[in-house]
Amino acid sequence: MTDTIRKQMKMIVFQLNHEEYGISVDKVRSIEKIQVITRVPGTKPFVKGVINLRGIVTPVIDLRTRFDMQQKPFSDSSRIIVAALDQYEVGLIVDAANDVIDLEMDEIEPAPEVVGAVEADYVEGVAKIDRRLIIILDLNKVLAADNALALQL
Repeated sequence: MTDTIRKQMKMIVFQLNHEEYGISVDKVRSIEKIQVITRVPGTKPFVKGVINLRGIVTPVIDLRTRFDMQQKPFSDSSRIIVAALDQYEVGLIVDAANDVIDLEMDEIEPAPEVVGAVEADYVEGVAKIDRRLIIILDLNKVLAADNALALQL
């Protein structure tokens, strides 16, 4: 099958709770350092609030809270990944975001029933690269319709 075109996708790799996760680079608008987050009353616990990002009010969610992981204080490596979903942008708080990789489509396997602490519903697939295991998130499911109202402020 050397005559077929190999399909690649670029992934932003980030860390949460010592695990590596990836999202497609075409959904990522920017990666920001942690900044002042203004709380918004009445939102779901994983919605940390909003930030003013270059004049645009952007809701921010904490993926540790979203995935029921143990909380830890922000560090110098903590980041907010600003991702575009449909008609809005959302910031995702992660422990670190420090890698962009090219991933061959045939390196991605379907999501197993159980993947670490993240519900399999949120997982698009898993990529094995050398000794690394990268859990590829489906952002649309992470921010599913029943939770979207919490993000539309």
